[in-house]
Amino acid sequence: MSSPKNHPVKGRGALDNPDNRFDSYSREAVDDGWGSLDVAENPARELIRDSSRSVIVRNQSPDVPFRQSINPYRGCEHGCIYCFARPSHAYLGYSAGLDFETRLHYKADAAPILREELAARSYQCEPIALGVNTDAYQPAERKLCITQEILEVLVETRHPVSIITKGALIERDLDLLQDLAGDGLVNVMVSLTTLDSQLARRMEPRAASPARRLALIETLHRAGIPTGVLMAPMIPYLNDSELTSILEAARAAGARHAGYVLLRLPHEVAGLFEDWLQAYYPNQAERVLNRIRDCRGGKLYDNRFGKRMRGEGIFADLISRRFRLAVNKLAFPGIADLRCDLFKPPHVQEPQLDLFGDDV
Repeated sequence: MSSPKNHPVKGRGALDNPDNRFDSYSREAVDDGWGSLDVAENPARELIRDSSRSVIVRNQSPDVPFRQSINPYRGCEHGCIYCFARPSHAYLGYSAGLDFETRLHYKADAAPILREELAARSYQCEPIALGVNTDAYQPAERKLCITQEILEVLVETRHPVSIITKGALIERDLDLLQDLAGDGLVNVMVSLTTLDSQLARRMEPRAASPARRLALIETLHRAGIPTGVLMAPMIPYLNDSELTSILEAARAAGARHAGYVLLRLPHEVAGLFEDWLQAYYPNQAERVLNRIRDCRGGKLYDNRFGKRMRGEGIFADLISRRFRLAVNKLAFPGIADLRCDLFKPPHVQEPQLDLFGDDV
């Protein structure tokens, strides 16, 4: 049975486990008279080995600045309530709610598979985005070290990579990042959505605190790694008023580039986010949702290319203008394009034996 709606679950973003949209049945919590709806379930983390035979994913979207990406994990323990990747868990047979935060698939063989893909004669080098769908530096990475192994392959092959994260664990791999940065082969975008620690705890319960993420930007900058700040998402009446202050704090910490994304609510995310709003900010809920509709053609989500990242209408235009003015005023210098000319395919050991053996 799913957890009751509007009952926050400690350390989790979602309040319940809505049905998988592909299921042929639905469930509903029923009060049995014994107070069973008064306590929300908090499932433990479950790590599940992923048997994917490829790791590089390619896209043709005009809304993102990359064609190749790698996601070492499916699901994310950071538990961000707004995460656009939540609906992807339905393809694994799970819920986009608490399942997404607790039933985590990990690609244990990602590094050796990546070596094979980079060694293919048909492979053409272009930057790989690491951790776009789910964070490559979520808590499970501390134990599993899959992202670290992937970076080691990229260092060996001098392959360009861009990283998006809100996890301070990336500091563990500072030596690998510095190696890549020395040849213009890496940049990092730190996701920072608010400077309000209470809002962050509610909205991104298991991610690094805002202060810790600012410190991370400073650490990366001082280490010579091109670093930017990504305000994703901007949410009307929750964090949009912080837009300028976030940019100021990130620039002071050493960020060289900045970007933002307007809140996206695809599939199950819309219901999860609405329940979360009613639980934590009931007096603002309708105001927030109505403003989102204003930016999405009267709906909570618009998936059209060119519109889904920034929205449209008066409010969306206002955010865009405020962003441009602040970036220009703060003189973000920008980040150079990643180099692709240094790539050298890895050597992959052939499985067959030598024709004449070792004694010939």
